[in-house]
Amino acid sequence: MTVATARHILVDSEGFCAELKQKIIDGTDFSDAAREFSTCPSGGRGGDLGSFHPGQMVREFDAVVFSAPLNEVQGPVQTQFGYHLIEVTSRQD
Repeated sequence: MTVATARHILVDSEGFCAELKQKIIDGTDFSDAAREFSTCPSGGRGGDLGSFHPGQMVREFDAVVFSAPLNEVQGPVQTQFGYHLIEVTSRQD
């Protein structure tokens, strides 16, 4: 079964999510941004969500995690929780 490891940043607005993405592209550390801005409890771990299988996260999140290139920031991705930046750090089939 496929397993992925990912980290994310969760915020309330699409605009702010896009701003954070640009800051990360420009050199801000993803983990630092997660600690400072993420509204998810995982922010305290730099956004680290650990490893999980398809179906363990909401559909929109899964769709990105199990198809996106590794180590590239994806988003904003809207879910029922808000707007996410997602970085898939590993994936194994």
